[in-house]
Amino acid sequence: MNSARGTALITGASSGIGLATAGALADDGWHVVATARNPSAANALQELVADRPNVQIRELDVTLEESVAGCVDAVLSERGAVDLLVNNAGAGHRGTLEQLGDDEFEKCFAVNFYGVARVSRAVIPGMRARSRGRIITVTSMNGVVAMPFSDAYNAAKFAVEGLMEGLAPVLRNFGIDVSVIEPGPVRTSFLRNAGGRITDVAADDPYAELLTRYNGTMADLLNSGESADGVASVIAAIARDRSPHLRYQSSANATAIASRKVIDPTGDSIVAATSAFLLGGAAAAAGVGP
Repeated sequence: MNSARGTALITGASSGIGLATAGALADDGWHVVATARNPSAANALQELVADRPNVQIRELDVTLEESVAGCVDAVLSERGAVDLLVNNAGAGHRGTLEQLGDDEFEKCFAVNFYGVARVSRAVIPGMRARSRGRIITVTSMNGVVAMPFSDAYNAAKFAVEGLMEGLAPVLRNFGIDVSVIEPGPVRTSFLRNAGGRITDVAADDPYAELLTRYNGTMADLLNSGESADGVASVIAAIARDRSPHLRYQSSANATAIASRKVIDPTGDSIVAATSAFLLGGAAAAAGVGP
């Protein structure tokens, strides 16, 4: 298979959406540089490479400037260009403001915001010099509608949305298209990999009961959510689009959630919907994503 579409760099490709996107873009004709913080432990990614010669693996830790610079420089040296960047690396985080210290906010932002900014900044000069390129960033419904007990994660994803929205009109002048994709609940290892307050909450924590209900509701939603392959197919379609939008959602449900921001400028319906998640069980069925 050739790489007629160019070279795509994907962050956080060891599993989930990143892994599925590596396969989807490779099958669509891209030469894919799939990155992971620990490639030797990325067994599923290694299996993907074995079946697709136009996928290569590189080590990349988006929280370290030297790792980002080394990876991007190596790709530019070998391939001549990064034509498409897919910012996918990220990690969930649980906890409400009173439960979290500044260190937890910093840890969450290090991956979910600064990692995105750092990798994007590294590839933009080359794209700008060639007057072409695409940046697709995987955000979340949390970047559109804030969820309970996700304060640091919400803040980081809102920040990424703002970063990309501000970049889009500027970079368009240099032939660079900027898009974000906002998935709803996806069947991945989101909860297993999330930091913050998942299970380690003291019994006398005033938020313990609410958090337990919320975690149960979200576990059910994630188990019944859309597939990583479905999200990857949307990313591949964005990469093919000659005139891409700024925002995409990965499902009709996600689009309905995002539409609340436009339909109700007061925000009251959003608070009503997200409050249902604190009731547990079927009461949350009409709510929004993780």
